[in-house]
Amino acid sequence: MISVIFDLDGTLVDSEPNYYESGRRTLERHGVPDFTWEQHSRFIGIGTLETLEILRDRYGIRAPVEQLLAEQNAAYLELARTRTEVYPQMRGLVERLRTDGAAMAVASGSSLEAIDAVLSGTGLDALLTTVVSAEEVAHGKPAPDVFLEAARRLGAAPADCVVVEDAAPGVRAAHAAGMGCVAVPYTPEIAGDAAFACAGLLFPGGQPEFSADAAYEWLVARRRTV
Repeated sequence: MISVIFDLDGTLVDSEPNYYESGRRTLERHGVPDFTWEQHSRFIGIGTLETLEILRDRYGIRAPVEQLLAEQNAAYLELARTRTEVYPQMRGLVERLRTDGAAMAVASGSSLEAIDAVLSGTGLDALLTTVVSAEEVAHGKPAPDVFLEAARRLGAAPADCVVVEDAAPGVRAAHAAGMGCVAVPYTPEIAGDAAFACAGLLFPGGQPEFSADAAYEWLVARRRTV
């Protein structure tokens, strides 16, 4: 039986607008005005802590990264509970896999608190009960740690797992973990990244092109070969 591990942000849910806004507010509070979506988009797929470490050094922010993380998390949680949208085709895939009895997990670079806020706010918590945050492992994506921990909790061998991801670092992490990958780039512009060549199934047009039926059929076909 294939076990399916979902990335959360940008894959199951469109939370990037909330991450951008919470980050923008945090940076503005520390003397960095006009942080743009274009600047934010360069960090999609990288954990919040790693992103803040880079931005703190880049802009010479004096506050410790732990303080920045706490401020951004507080702002994000406020937004996440009420303003997060689930991609309809992704919800359809999760529901179909749940009906089949497939083992599923969420493995995300977000904090456990943020993951729980999104899952409970969208109702996905009833379908996805195994959750791993990058804060629980030694290294975030593109290291494979978070996916390997998810497989361990599911009781599955890495080779029997498929990751569903939207970002190049996550696809690299899945490949490093020895897992299959369904890739749905967050924006079509990043689909040309060499990392996506590692995916077993790629939807280069992103979420508008993603099909729950096509992904499900691919997963079933893969299940027959492992």
